[in-house]
Amino acid sequence: MQKLGEFKLPHFFNYPPYFTLQPVRDTREKQVQLWKDLILDYCRTQKVFVIGLEEEFPLFSNPVIGRSLTHEAREAFLSALVADGRAEWMDKGHRKCLILWHRIQEWAEILVQFARDNGLEDGVVTMEEIRFGTESQGTELQGIDRTILNRALKILEQKGKLVVFKGTSTDDEGVKFSL
Repeated sequence: MQKLGEFKLPHFFNYPPYFTLQPVRDTREKQVQLWKDLILDYCRTQKVFVIGLEEEFPLFSNPVIGRSLTHEAREAFLSALVADGRAEWMDKGHRKCLILWHRIQEWAEILVQFARDNGLEDGVVTMEEIRFGTESQGTELQGIDRTILNRALKILEQKGKLVVFKGTSTDDEGVKFSL
């Protein structure tokens, strides 16, 4: 089985037709599903939050078989993730895609569990500590994309589970949990 770093690639990754959009509807549906699963799994394990459609992305080419996805195929697979609520286009031109390997509500639940696990039920922490602090090391929150974090915090703020304090810069924005 081929690997991309430590990530194990599925068998279809070495099958050239999967790098070409399939014309038969049933075959294309299977192809799209395989690619959606692969993209989500890769992004989750490698902590990738944004894919640029026109940028190099390791999954979009396989040098072993000399194949690459076309722009049309890349956009089709990412658009399928968007349609499933597992990604969002970050711009009108569909050049960058925010990958939601957890939905925003799930990220909010992860934040609540993080606060509980670290005794922050009535504590204050900065957003940077959530993203890069000692407590987040080795957790799914480590390195979380700021856009996703802000949206998850907003959900919790609307539910009265925390308050976000704006600082003079993004480095000193704080969160006070009240769980």
